Amino acid sequence: MPEPLTTKSLESEVDVLVVGAGPTGLLLSFALARAGVHVRVIDIKEKRIPTGHADGIHPRTLEVLQSYGLADRILKDGAHIHAIVSAQTRDFNVTLAQSRIEECFRDGMKEDGVEVEQPVLPISLEISDDKIMLQSPTSHPVKVVLKRLKPGETIDRATIASQVTRANSEVVRAKYVVGADGAHSWVRQALGVDMVGEATNSVWGVVDFVPETDFPDIRIFCPVNSPHGSFIIVPREGNLVRIYVQLTEVDVDQTGRLDKSKFSPDEIIKVAQKYFYPDKLATPKVFDWWTVYIIGQRVASSYSVTNRVLIAGDACHTHSPKGGQGMNVSMNDAHNLAWKLAYVLRQWAPTSLLDTYDAERGNFAKELIDFDKRCVKVFSAKVKADDSEAEGVTQGELADMYTTHAGGIGIQYHASMIVNVSNPSLAANLVIGQRLPPGIILRMANFRPLELHDLLPSDTRFKVLILPGNISDPKQKAKLDAIAAHLDQPEGFLKRFTPPDAPEDAVFDIITISRMEKTAASTQMISPRLLSHWEKYVAVPVSNHQAYIDAESFGARVGGNLYATYGVSNNGAVIICRPDGYVGMVATLDDVDAVGEYFSGFLRAQTDA
Repeated sequence: MPEPLTTKSLESEVDVLVVGAGPTGLLLSFALARAGVHVRVIDIKEKRIPTGHADGIHPRTLEVLQSYGLADRILKDGAHIHAIVSAQTRDFNVTLAQSRIEECFRDGMKEDGVEVEQPVLPISLEISDDKIMLQSPTSHPVKVVLKRLKPGETIDRATIASQVTRANSEVVRAKYVVGADGAHSWVRQALGVDMVGEATNSVWGVVDFVPETDFPDIRIFCPVNSPHGSFIIVPREGNLVRIYVQLTEVDVDQTGRLDKSKFSPDEIIKVAQKYFYPDKLATPKVFDWWTVYIIGQRVASSYSVTNRVLIAGDACHTHSPKGGQGMNVSMNDAHNLAWKLAYVLRQWAPTSLLDTYDAERGNFAKELIDFDKRCVKVFSAKVKADDSEAEGVTQGELADMYTTHAGGIGIQYHASMIVNVSNPSLAANLVIGQRLPPGIILRMANFRPLELHDLLPSDTRFKVLILPGNISDPKQKAKLDAIAAHLDQPEGFLKRFTPPDAPEDAVFDIITISRMEKTAASTQMISPRLLSHWEKYVAVPVSNHQAYIDAESFGARVGGNLYATYGVSNNGAVIICRPDGYVGMVATLDDVDAVGEYFSGFLRAQTDA
């Protein structure tokens, strides 16, 4: 646990300083701490948020949280949404108050000795212009001055900054700083990074409460375009429900801001009652939380400066909550950035690896804004009963908007140093650059069914999936044996990119999945180089030598479809899964050198270090 700021020395050093303790900053801090990075996280707020704010967690984000071992508590406490009115979801979403989501991250961070320092105000930020310092992996080129606030102190940055002295502030020198401090990010403004985009005239109100209503689908996610206006129903944990209501009779002034003092939750409910008609909605006696907002659709012009100060989450993209993307996109920013920072800090990769964070998440944010504009247009359109009407949208089109675009499953990163799109036909049903789909496989030692995703924890390791086909075939077994022999060669990727003083499985987790009948499968068919004792498997794999088969289990009759799901033929393939769960490349069994070439594009050869 870090010492309170008031008892720290006047100057300190840290690997990564995270500014902002919302879901983005907390997940990033958690992931970095778990990876052994010296991280500090500060927040300007005096206390945690008690209620409200973001609450929806999409299927892909659930997969990410599961990979960190964080999903069980959220699944236990949250409301599960398995259907949208007019459409069944492919997977399910979970809604839970942001405060409780943040609590999961905070509790996880404590296990690694990291706690949020608050209320702490960053006063100034400077990046050294010394090129040697910026290029040095061990330097601390970013200087941030911090001031701990007194309880109840008014946040007037200019006044506080004028009163800062060496005696009442701290100078932090960081290798990296990440601004996860929201839509009005101080870090982004300190960097001089612009937000590109526009605001709309679309104003919405949000209320969280326990409803009294005869609306039949109050516990189902409902995007509704009524003849009077649009609203969205989101079931929450316990008996809570969140209702988004479009406020059509609100004028937005030239400043593009709303004076919340002119609104009240009762007024939002009155509008909702009009939209609910002929169904009834009683005015609640108690509101859990409420707000009003104008939809803005903007993306930061850059996600980093000199790859030493970076921004994430709402600090670099703002959009409407209609698709429930905000917190999900933001946490996936953190997921994308965490392993890259860890590799650069360990000196396993050059700083240029961080270029891919800006490229991948920045491109996705631009695609998200395009989706959001369509989403807002749909919600603002007149509802029509059927396709015969010329203008407006149907309820089916509204539901399709969610099932097609929301959920985060279809995110695709473009070709880059860490996305090699060669050889797509080797795994014809996979999309290189998208997340690796799940699937059931059997442990070869005892035929226990396991979900492949449970073998791919977010532990910063690359997962090397060897799919050799049917190794009862001598030709396929020979290819697998050749790969095993290659692992011991000095020029092979395992020896070349694993630090000599690190465990053999520090960088690569190797998983072999054969396609054969259970009755023919035996661990004796696998080279000892690709095996470890099966009892080493507990909650997550702890060894880099594991053997499995793609076959149907004895009891539950599950599995046996992984090769078909991935589109891998009997000739087999090698699939590289990045530390964040995305497919990085696919190679033939005969060309393991291509795997080494892929890693040489962004990893440092440790034998030359």
